[in-house]
Amino acid sequence: MARLFGTDGVRGTANRELTAEIALSLAVAAAHVLGEAGAFGGRRPRALVGRDTRASGEFLESAVIAGLASAGVDVVCLGVIPTPGVAFLVNHLDADLGVMLSASHNPMPDNGIKFFARGGVKLDDELEDAIEEELDAEWTRPIGADVGRVTHDPVAVEAYIAHLVASLGADSSLAELTVVVDCANGAAFLTGLAAFDAQGATVIPLHATPDGLNINRDCGSTHLGSLQRAVIEHGADLGIALDGDADRCLAVDHSGAVVDGDQILAILALAMKEARTLHSDTVVATVMSNLGFLLAMKRHGIAVDATKVGDRYVLEAMNANGFTLGGEQSGHVIMSEFATTGDGVLTALHLAARMARTGRSLADLAAVVTRFPQVLVNVTGVSRTRAGIDPTLNAAVTAAARELGDTGRVLLRPSGTEPLVRVMVEAATIEQADEIAQRLAGVVRERLSL
Repeated sequence: MARLFGTDGVRGTANRELTAEIALSLAVAAAHVLGEAGAFGGRRPRALVGRDTRASGEFLESAVIAGLASAGVDVVCLGVIPTPGVAFLVNHLDADLGVMLSASHNPMPDNGIKFFARGGVKLDDELEDAIEEELDAEWTRPIGADVGRVTHDPVAVEAYIAHLVASLGADSSLAELTVVVDCANGAAFLTGLAAFDAQGATVIPLHATPDGLNINRDCGSTHLGSLQRAVIEHGADLGIALDGDADRCLAVDHSGAVVDGDQILAILALAMKEARTLHSDTVVATVMSNLGFLLAMKRHGIAVDATKVGDRYVLEAMNANGFTLGGEQSGHVIMSEFATTGDGVLTALHLAARMARTGRSLADLAAVVTRFPQVLVNVTGVSRTRAGIDPTLNAAVTAAARELGDTGRVLLRPSGTEPLVRVMVEAATIEQADEIAQRLAGVVRERLSL
């Protein structure tokens, strides 16, 4: 059987791959595994459950609650809340585990289940594997007073909003800024707006009327067009684009130009270095970060610790070395002083605060990174396992890298699950990047064809 857990929990089309039966079984298994991993001191374990605005989240939430309570876990229902809000509240309320129902930026028919262990941290591979193994295990069902109890606490989210605001410090104000916040009709349609409003910003809401069906539909961090238009129309200072569960964000400057995750990460890294809160003057990023970001960090005396693609690998490197800032080009940014996972609203607030404190525009701040044109070609039907060992391909990559010199780079990324190799080339011009990418893709097809 294929592994259920992917790079960020369990995902699939709701009611097809991700059914109520699977959700219930996963909840029971998680209760057993995380219950054994935790230290409850003789009391009954307690779980927090949140969801985004997808219609399918309603029945999946019920299934998860039923599974947890049937396994003897007390459940607190948080209602609609961002994923990082669940992570924060697991720690803040001293809960033993947390469950978030969301497929993040995926289309509405999809959904997912993310688990958090005690402290609000994501599960490592070992715990995920243990939960999968527990799915088929026999277990003794509690009865009577030993079954879990279910309560609802929709106001717990206010503690999360207060935490977001407090992270900026007492002397921070956004009163001079006009901000368009695209909530993607998702989980932050209340919290994202409330946090900016609490700091005095003039807030213009966009896509903040979820109906269960419109999450991520032509909006949010994967569809920036309407945000760009709104920023220009309202003469706003910046626009913020969240995704469906608000664990990441992208931005738009006053002219409508996109500010991506690399640029946001660079802006925050410089701010934290000035404040002496950037541990070891190092930022964690993935191998897909733009060369312009790497060069900008080098110019400012900031080291970059590069990881595999995926925010979980960024977080692993941060935790292993005590680093305080990491992120991805896609807009996942982790500020470990304030969060155990990527938090789009937290990132957006600190980005806006940097503007307010310096008096500089977002365009000016983002100019620290000169983005190199980047071309990505996916070559399918090839052996991913031979990508690093074929001598002809290796020679072609070396020759391309020599051709680019300091003005570009080449990266081959075999898929972890599919017969696919990704060829990424950055160069001084888009024409050069495309020509070299297509050339290397041809070598990949020729040498690695199945």
